[in-house]
Amino acid sequence: MNVQGLGDLDTPVLLFGGPYSNLQATRALRAEATRLGIAPDHVICTGDVVAYCADSAATVAEIRDWGCVVVAGNCEKQLATDALDCGCGFEEGTVCDLLSAAWYAHANAQVGADDRRWMGRCPDIVTFAQAGRRFAVIHGGLSDVSRFLWPTSPDAAFQQEIDLITSSVGPVHGVIAGHCGLAFTRRIGGVDWINAGVIGMPPNDGRPQTRFAVLKGGQAHIHMLDYDAQAARVAMEQAGLVQGYHTGLTGGYWPSEEVLPPELRGAALASG
Repeated sequence: MNVQGLGDLDTPVLLFGGPYSNLQATRALRAEATRLGIAPDHVICTGDVVAYCADSAATVAEIRDWGCVVVAGNCEKQLATDALDCGCGFEEGTVCDLLSAAWYAHANAQVGADDRRWMGRCPDIVTFAQAGRRFAVIHGGLSDVSRFLWPTSPDAAFQQEIDLITSSVGPVHGVIAGHCGLAFTRRIGGVDWINAGVIGMPPNDGRPQTRFAVLKGGQAHIHMLDYDAQAARVAMEQAGLVQGYHTGLTGGYWPSEEVLPPELRGAALASG
């Protein structure tokens, strides 16, 4: 278990996940951090720098040049070990399984040896304190890096992960996670579970804006990120990544809704 402690971060901390090889979104968030006056050592990514979109190598280069802290997501772990799939554990033959083959192959071809070594050094857990509250940052779950925890998942699922985290790094007041692609907050047995969302793909709500969070005074605030989604889509089309995620960038809905709980799918959300 690779744990990185950042100490006290008493000024605002920018939190985000899933750049997903979306260079346009990554650059837009970096510009937003500059606008907010948040230094790179107060910026934390919950992993999956590389995934669905076109510019895997360039996005890794942007993140590394930025100098923010990156927790290892399943994509970092898989690429670091030269694995042949994204490691999400999708059921064979599902839409997610079939679509992941194309984008992962594209990313696998773009990411070089030095970037893979960097990914292999990314921590599994990052800890820090703010306003007298202690936080741990992970990707999906500690039991499974690619565990999907949704806004509607049962309390027991979150509590299992919180127990594993506290047994590894000690008591925490909050957990910051990513992976599922949806930004949300939950209160579980006195611990705040904060999913900062992802910047590389919209949260299946019919709008192109993506999500990030800012932690200030020990409290998380979720924000929308405007960026040039059309340019990101064109880059995917030019790269031949036209299996559905390219339209998701501008249309706001995932082509792989079967991974979502039924109540979070587009039809359910549209009906209110």
